[in-house]
Amino acid sequence: MVGTIVASLVYFGTAWWFLTTIDHICDPSLLPEGSPWTCPGDDVFYNASIIWGVIGPQRMFTSDGIYPGMNWFFLIGLLAPVPVWLFSRKFPNHKWIPLINMPIILYGASSLLPAASVNYISWGVVGLFFNFYVYRKYKGWWARHTYILSAALDAGVAFMGIMLFFALQSYDIMGPSWWGLENGDHCDLARCPTAPGVVTEGCPTF
Repeated sequence: MVGTIVASLVYFGTAWWFLTTIDHICDPSLLPEGSPWTCPGDDVFYNASIIWGVIGPQRMFTSDGIYPGMNWFFLIGLLAPVPVWLFSRKFPNHKWIPLINMPIILYGASSLLPAASVNYISWGVVGLFFNFYVYRKYKGWWARHTYILSAALDAGVAFMGIMLFFALQSYDIMGPSWWGLENGDHCDLARCPTAPGVVTEGCPTF
């Protein structure tokens, strides 16, 4: 209970501080190029609240909406484990085939960080290294230290975020030019709409 109260006060205080001191926070159209204050996680949460609370799923995912094709993924998710099971029966000597767990793979994709695709590379490399290579070669170490390592990585990101802010970006000075911020995910069409008939300047129309 004490930890929850302290965390809530810190989160609220930090959010209030950011909202009152950073101009145009969470508004990419008014922020300078390469600004880190675009709030991707808040955008995802806001978009979800609009879809499910304001627009409603009927106007999004039925024949009256613009995304009825997404309902096919319920069937895809149901049938995805079948090929893995068939291959494991056909090739019983390949011990790695039964290790493919489609429900975990599909659910894991829902936990991807709300960021540009260029940021997924390090996320995937670290996950594969520790949960495949280290798990197979050093299973005892993995069982004892993996969750501690996960917490340490999360804490390291938080501490480094605070240190970088105070060291490089808390004052009106030109900080370093970060490769990951110069052009987002290095794809000019990444933010283009894909719905048919939607016209946006600089984007193709489907």
